[in-house]
This record gives sequence, C-alpha cells and structure tokens, in this order.
Amino acid sequence: MKQKIQLVIGNQYNPHLNLAVESSLLDEGEPDTVTMFLWKNRQTVVYGYNQNPFTECNVELLLAEGGHAARRRTGGGAVYHDLGNLNFSFVAHKQHYDVGKQMKVIQTALQRIGLETEVSGRNDILFEGRKFSGNAFGIYKDRRLHHGTILIKTDGENLVKYLKVNPAKLQKHGVKSVASRIINLSEVADITSDSIMPYLAKAFEEVYQTKAQIIGFDDLLTDKVLKTRDLFASDDYLFGKWRNFHAKKSAQFAWGLVELDMQINEERGIIESVSIATDGLEPALIEETERILTGASIKKTPDAGDNEVAKDIISLIY
Repeated sequence: MKQKIQLVIGNQYNPHLNLAVESSLLDEGEPDTVTMFLWKNRQTVVYGYNQNPFTECNVELLLAEGGHAARRRTGGGAVYHDLGNLNFSFVAHKQHYDVGKQMKVIQTALQRIGLETEVSGRNDILFEGRKFSGNAFGIYKDRRLHHGTILIKTDGENLVKYLKVNPAKLQKHGVKSVASRIINLSEVADITSDSIMPYLAKAFEEVYQTKAQIIGFDDLLTDKVLKTRDLFASDDYLFGKWRNFHAKKSAQFAWGLVELDMQINEERGIIESVSIATDGLEPALIEETERILTGASIKKTPDAGDNEVAKDIISLIY
C-alpha cells in the first residue's frame, strides 16, 4: 500500500472544536495516509484523558478569566495552550505510524531555523536540556495518534497561574518549579507560532519524501464533528465524576503519578467502584485496571494478567 501524506492547518482557536477535528481524522482517516494537523487554542488547559482536572488545574480561575478546560483522548499530563503555542497531531494507520519519523519532522523544521533539539524519554523534545514540546500517544484499534505542543511564545505567567504541579513530579525531575524546566523557543530564535508552519510543512514532505495534499480545515467541519465538539465541551465530559473524586491512595510509579478513589462494600466484601486519576500515557490500561478492580474481592488479590499498570495499582490496595 503506497503511503500518502496530507496537511491540515486549523483556522479556529476553540479547543473543543480542534480536538473534535483531530478525533474525526483519527477515526475516519484513510488507511494509506499519514495526516499532520497544525492547530492553536486560545487560553486553554488541556489535560490527559485520565486526569482529575481539579488536581491539575485552577479550574475556577481559568474559567472566570475566560479560559477553556479541555480533555483530550490521550494520556499524559496537563498542558497550557495559548496563541503563542503551536500544536501538532500525526494520525496514521498502524502500518504507517512511526514516532521516530514524526519526531523527526518537528526536529527537522527546527533545524532549518537553526535549533538543534533532542528527544528525551518517550514524550519530550528538548532544546539545551529544557522542554519545549510534550507529546502524547494513543492506540485506537488499527489507528494511531501522536500529538504534542511546541512552546514558542507562550505566556509563562498564565501557565504557572493556571496549572498545578504535583510536588512529587517536581521532586522526580529534580527541579524547584515548572517554569525552570521549560523554554519558549522565541527566546532563542526569531520565530512565531505562525512563521514556523511553513518550515513544518516542508519538513513533513522532506521526511516522508512525497508531496502533501492540503486539506481545508472548514471542509472537515461536518455535523458529526460539530456534535463531537459539543460533547467535548460538555460539563459531564470535562468534569463529570471528578467533582466527587476523593483520593484514598496515591503513588508515583515509573510510568506516572496515580491517585485512587474507591468505594468498598464491607457487607459484600468487594470493591464496589473505583476511579483512577493518572498522567500515565496509556488510557486503555487504566480502563482495563478499573474493570479488573470493580467487583473484586477485598480479601483476594485479583489477577492482573500481563497488565503491568494494573499490577502496580493493585499493589496500593492489597
């Protein structure tokens, strides 16, 4: 199957609409096509699928000041978006999904501007040891999603004001504040969130060695996408169960931070319900862990199979 590439550039700054378009590209994309979607949000905190927004973000302040809260489909940690930040999404069938090539697109574009960067661990891109790009990944049947940020001229005061950072994460990274471990690329290069786009488009074609088809953003705004936007903007999707979430257990594992809320039915001797808040990168494993624990006996350790995430979380309880 010959590979094709296509480029979509967003022209609206509503996070729920942009995430709905991304979701549509993920669910309905052609199997032989790799899509790169470039988009920006206005004054938004985007948190991972399994994160508790009230732990990660000063929600009331953000909303009171006209900002947006948004929940993405992937795992990972919360990030702040504004018009000084450019977001990218790569969507592909598993046959054509290649994180190395996708990262290379970002790095090649920045190299053309004169910035040498490095990929750190699974999900960060660094310039001189400081993070400017956080990435998250998703597996959905035979489709794959890789998306991330490029901090160019993001308002650092708002970032610090709206985001809450767990002290355990700061301790893990050996730094005193979130601001000390990030960098705006405009500090070291003459670029903006608009001027970098042609470099990314050219790098996309260079890395994949083919011409990109340009897809108009407005052409993607179908009734289905607009309904998804409304779902993503709904109070239940954004905050839902998290208003009543009370952490009973917490821990830092190699794969992420975890907070656990559960209700135990003492009379029946079972875990009646469980909710897991985490910045772990794999929502599917969290969903499976919740299924394993719901209804499990409190006297007998449940079988986690080969789910290493479940094994760690189960170790908090038994």
